[in-house]
Amino acid sequence: MARKAGSHADITGPAIRDAALRLFARSGYAAVSMRQIAAEVGVGAGALYLYTPDKQTLLFDLMHDHMTALLAAWDATVPVKGVALRLEQFVAFHIDFHIDRPDAVFLAYMELRNLTPKNFAAIETLRRAYEDRLEVVLAEGQDTGAFAIEDTRVTTMALIAMLAGIHVWYRDGGRLSRTRIQTLYRDLVRRTVSP
Repeated sequence: MARKAGSHADITGPAIRDAALRLFARSGYAAVSMRQIAAEVGVGAGALYLYTPDKQTLLFDLMHDHMTALLAAWDATVPVKGVALRLEQFVAFHIDFHIDRPDAVFLAYMELRNLTPKNFAAIETLRRAYEDRLEVVLAEGQDTGAFAIEDTRVTTMALIAMLAGIHVWYRDGGRLSRTRIQTLYRDLVRRTVSP
């Protein structure tokens, strides 16, 4: 189905995605209808299908874009020298990236259950790729004796879980600055892996 002449795909498409992200994060994927998303954007419900075939695809695309942006941003960092500093760099990166995207993080962690098996597998592959980035750092620290880790996979999952919830409670302008939060979490992580 072609768009009408004069339509603004570069405006409407992103507006639909932004509205879906907000609504899914606020009310949950299952509770949000395509009609609600359309109303939020100010278009007819039928217009949504010019931009996405269905709600499942919309959810998957939002999660996929978040995970690929996360991986690309980490891979674009210039690695610091020294495995302990690299671990600190990962912690600061993770906090910065996630604090600025609370709705996307909520979807990435809380709405996996609503993906089809095929879509779940694709997102889980991306999540595993991100976890693997951290596990590489931990394994290097384990191999060099810089870290005292019995199981790098378990430690990876524990650290990701510890870092994952910051976006829920942290607010800019609150009691602690973003820099202070990073310092506190770097210290927590350092103590977790120290020999």
